[in-house]
Amino acid sequence: MTGSLNLAIIVGSTRDRRFGPTVAAWFAGEAGRRPDLGIDVIDLAETALPAVLAADDAGPAEAPEPVRALGERLDRADAFVIVTPEYNRSFPGSLKTAVDWYVDEWQAKPVGFVSYGGTSGGLRAVEHLRQVFAELHAVTVRNTVSFHSCRDRFDDHGRPIDAAGCRAAAESLLDQLIWWARTLRDARAQRPYAA
Repeated sequence: MTGSLNLAIIVGSTRDRRFGPTVAAWFAGEAGRRPDLGIDVIDLAETALPAVLAADDAGPAEAPEPVRALGERLDRADAFVIVTPEYNRSFPGSLKTAVDWYVDEWQAKPVGFVSYGGTSGGLRAVEHLRQVFAELHAVTVRNTVSFHSCRDRFDDHGRPIDAAGCRAAAESLLDQLIWWARTLRDARAQRPYAA
């Protein structure tokens, strides 16, 4: 199967004065340089997902409208990039809520990570997210883009100061993500994934 891939870039933080939209906008620009990618930036601060999850036996029709709307966007995606900070050595609760509302939408699809934060650059959040996505039968790619002391790494226009190094890291992540996205999309088309 050929054709363009749909990449959903998810901004995981909903905190006031967050830095996530700056990082996500930069990465979306890098991903947009790839002619084989359609980009959908999903900002969780704009999704209005309820914090209270539905009962296990609730059907999709019973889900609140914001959950159904985001679910359609996730379902269309062939791959995901999660843009996440590190809060208290892990990822934000808003991101966990968004992940937990869905199951099938993540299955047999690749997930990449762009993290940011203080001295650890959000990498502890990424390690926790790898475990969560493994449980959901998603494939996480190895390479990650990470910004340590993130506010010092971008200029006043939202561009990384080390543009060449950051672009190389993004390219490496995108190469792996696109390989997995094509491979898994083709496999899902030939035979449905059995979780």
